Amino acid sequence: MTALVDEHPRLGVECVLRELHIPSSTYYRWRRADREPCERQRRDVELTERIKEIHTESGGVYGSPRVHAVLKREGVHVGRKRVERLMREADIAGVSPRRKGFTRRDPKAALAPDLVERDFTAKVPNRLWVTDLTIIPTGEGPLWLSAIRDAFSRRVVAWETSARADADLVLTTLECALASREVEPGKLIHHADHGCQYTSIKLTTRLVRAGVQASMGSIGDSYDNALAENLWMLIKTECVRGRTFSTMAEANLALFEYIDGFYNSRRIQERLGWLSPIEFEEKHYTEQATAEPTNLNTRQPALTS
Repeated sequence: MTALVDEHPRLGVECVLRELHIPSSTYYRWRRADREPCERQRRDVELTERIKEIHTESGGVYGSPRVHAVLKREGVHVGRKRVERLMREADIAGVSPRRKGFTRRDPKAALAPDLVERDFTAKVPNRLWVTDLTIIPTGEGPLWLSAIRDAFSRRVVAWETSARADADLVLTTLECALASREVEPGKLIHHADHGCQYTSIKLTTRLVRAGVQASMGSIGDSYDNALAENLWMLIKTECVRGRTFSTMAEANLALFEYIDGFYNSRRIQERLGWLSPIEFEEKHYTEQATAEPTNLNTRQPALTS
């Protein structure tokens, strides 16, 4: 209404108000609001600027749930719906996943039992690792990505890439994971699909030597390795989609920046209490260290007369 009057000053304010049946008091209240925005409007402007910063810092990945969680961590008291509205008005949106994958089996290979049965949870780190392979397209040909994810914190504990999807790739990934984590023999499950790389003699022998239990889901069911599939959805959605990698080196750099520079250290997750995987593990070890002194046997020896 005020814009109409401003664009056509010759019409006269009173004539326009009379024709539209709008009280003059209402019109002048609108005008005053334009000149002197209320506190909520000023706060919306401030919040929108911070929302834009958070969205940019996430690489354009975060939608309203994670933006709201970051604001909450910063001590900003704002409702989830208000964040959604401001993002919608500012044309800011996160990214949504698309699913795609495949597995090449060796029909003659012996298969490990399913020790997980779709329960991708663990009470402490290094009790359940899930792993899988996926393809990253590049101008030099397909780049195969292998990764191992800890079910406790959802942290990517190791990842490797290669031009070949062979047993050496998954074995190298396993070696990196074993070298970087404290694994107790007999207490860790290594869960994979039925890909020929995971049924290879090289990998299964190494698992036995490390005291790691091999586990595999059923044939042709992505839900039996859902936690690994979920990682691929995140990487394809938040790191790969919309980008063209001319070389494998370029793709490797992007994966390093995403996995080590963002996902593990900064990407907060609702299932982790809006902490990143590294923050979640640090919290666990801090609580464990604090609780240990109270578990010590403080009983004093009996006095003898």
